[in-house]
Amino acid sequence: MSPAARPGPSAVDTSRPFGAHLRMRWWKPLVLMLVTPVVLLVLQVLAFRLVGVVEGSDDPLSPELTPLKSLAVNLATAVTGLVAVLLLVWMTQVPWRALFSWRRAFDRRRLAHYSIGAALLVGAGAAVVGVVAPQSTGWTTFAVSGTTIAFLAVTVLTTPLQSAGEELVYRSVLLPAAASWVRPVRPALAVGLVVSALSFAVVHGSTDPWLGGYFVVVAVSTGLTAIISGGMEAPIAFHVVNNVLFGVIGNVLSGGGTTTIDRATDTGDASLLTLFAVNVGMVALVATYERCCRRHSSEVPTHRPEGTL
Repeated sequence: MSPAARPGPSAVDTSRPFGAHLRMRWWKPLVLMLVTPVVLLVLQVLAFRLVGVVEGSDDPLSPELTPLKSLAVNLATAVTGLVAVLLLVWMTQVPWRALFSWRRAFDRRRLAHYSIGAALLVGAGAAVVGVVAPQSTGWTTFAVSGTTIAFLAVTVLTTPLQSAGEELVYRSVLLPAAASWVRPVRPALAVGLVVSALSFAVVHGSTDPWLGGYFVVVAVSTGLTAIISGGMEAPIAFHVVNNVLFGVIGNVLSGGGTTTIDRATDTGDASLLTLFAVNVGMVALVATYERCCRRHSSEVPTHRPEGTL
């Protein structure tokens, strides 16, 4: 067995909450932080070049986003998420299920409930931004063309994979990996949140302070929902719903054509405060839901009293 794969100090710590539950040697989180963005970059570049051959594009790395390039981005991100999980499992011998939930099984009912709550919050946020600051959305005119149908198919079928892939990288893997550097639980969770949030923001490559701040808020919020709920149902639900809903809206309001990825300076503005509030609202929803779950479980008898049927 190779040194990287040899069990030892690397294990799940049953005494600690989700997000600070892994123990590993100090250098392993650094490997994960360096390898995952490289894997993502390489996969995206290779996929874009393949798309360029298929589409006959002279500049496959241009910021113009076609349906095939959107598909390439989504699949590359999803694969990167799997690579991150497999790499962490290989390096630490931690059961992969421990990266999705701890102290309980992954809960599909939680996933469904959080998806419904996220849809209400994100839908309300999108409506407010569309009414108050339509110029900041990039949405133009409603149109349904062949390109629109292709975008919709890619968004509905593969954006959930992309969103889940990002959650695997930054919340399942990097958050607890960075938290393993610190032993006291609260400081460990704070380190995990900061490192994973900054990594998430850097990889999205925005030089605009509003957009950069938004990516940090999204990462911290989803990280908090994972910690509060003790698993990945809430962050995956929110990320999937957010990306799919905004993707669908952007598809049908792009005038029937392609879109452009632009995260340069001056592409964000104060309208993002509404979306900041949506993220905070999701954290509050998860905290309330989990409190109700704990109260309900404490009220349910763990055994039947004698004489009952």
